[in-house]
Amino acid sequence: MSKLKGKVAVVTGASKGIGAAIAKALGAEGASVVVNYASSKAGADAVVNDIVKAGGKAVAVQGDVSKAADAQAIIDAAIKHYGRLDTLVNNSGVYEFAPIETFTEEQFDRQFNVNVRGLLLTTQAAVKHLGEGASIINIGSVVTRAVPANTVVYTATKGAVDAITGVLSQELGPRKIRVNALNPGMVETEGAVAAGAIGGDFEKYAVAHTPLGRVGQPNDIASIAVFLASDDAYWLTGERLYAGGGAR
Repeated sequence: MSKLKGKVAVVTGASKGIGAAIAKALGAEGASVVVNYASSKAGADAVVNDIVKAGGKAVAVQGDVSKAADAQAIIDAAIKHYGRLDTLVNNSGVYEFAPIETFTEEQFDRQFNVNVRGLLLTTQAAVKHLGEGASIINIGSVVTRAVPANTVVYTATKGAVDAITGVLSQELGPRKIRVNALNPGMVETEGAVAAGAIGGDFEKYAVAHTPLGRVGQPNDIASIAVFLASDDAYWLTGERLYAGGGAR
């Protein structure tokens, strides 16, 4: 039986990587999915096509989550197309790594605008439509536990995500809306490959410090997102689930 039959989900930043895998996994479990993208329409359309070919329902919706009007439009699209909203996956995120001596105001603003403000704006737009049993899944990172060097701004944004998750679990708990953080470790995505993190010394280091002996794949994260969106996780809220193969 499909775990999410009749449910509607919005996944931000879902044109590639972890977001795309989550969108397809939710669709495979019966959810109707709004596949949000900021710039890659082709990527989002490919995700929608994969969901539809597998027998699911999905629509691609452009929008920059860091802008209030766009965040509202993304949520409005779910209501327009499917009439309800049950799950919000705040996956949109950007990262730039630099030592404390060289980070710039532009890097700070870009990362906080998308990773933190974007999450808040999209959640703000969504909560009026979320009812009992709804699930908000905030994609964080194991960097808040591993605190690697040269990631001070990015790690700060993900620390904010962890804190926001806790606050909103308290705030929305009386309405029976669950809020959890899903914090991946190193995952082999298009972005990680482009950044040179895959196939070199950094990957070797990551694997050596991961008890399960490999870097993650997008589907490793997507299956956990399905669990958090489903009624199987009805007694979980305010939690941080670290998904890094045991990496610390």
